[in-house]
Amino acid sequence: MTTLEIIDQIHELILEDCWISAKSIAEQPGISCEWVGSIIQEDFDMWKLSAKWVPKCLNGDQKCQWCQSSEQLLEFFRHNPNYFLSQLVTMDETWLYHYDLETKQHSMEWQHSSSQHPKKFQVQNSAGKVLATICWDQGGILLTDYLPKGQTINAEYYSSLLVQL
Repeated sequence: MTTLEIIDQIHELILEDCWISAKSIAEQPGISCEWVGSIIQEDFDMWKLSAKWVPKCLNGDQKCQWCQSSEQLLEFFRHNPNYFLSQLVTMDETWLYHYDLETKQHSMEWQHSSSQHPKKFQVQNSAGKVLATICWDQGGILLTDYLPKGQTINAEYYSSLLVQL
C-alpha cells in the first residue's frame, strides 16, 4: 500500500468517525500510532480537542426574552448607575446535576487546528440532582439555599427565602 493510499484511508476513517482513536486508526493499515499522529497533524492539520461543556441550549424565544430583559435593566442602569446597583438583588435557580461522566478521552475528536472547539450538550440522564437558589447584590452572595428533596417551589418557599434575605 502506498503512502498516499494510507493517507486517504486515514482520512476516510476520521470522516466516518471523528471520535476514533489514533490506535484504532493505526490498526487498519497496520502502521504505528506515531506515523498516524504525524499524518493527521502534518497532512490534515488536525488536532484532537475536547468538547466544551455548556450549561444550557436556549431556543430562539428564550434568547429573545433574555435580550429584552437585559435591555430594560441597562436602561435603568443608564438613568442612575449608583442607585441601580445599590438597590439590585438578583436571584437565580439552577439544577445541580451529578453524572457518571464519560472520560475526557472518550469525548475527544479530531478537528482541524482552525476549527472551533466542539460543544457538547448534556443529554444523558443524571445520577441525581438538587435545586440551588442563589441571591446576590453588588457586594456578593447574600444567600445560597438548596431545596430539600421532595419539596416543590411555591409561594411559601419564595416567602421563606425573602425572610432569610
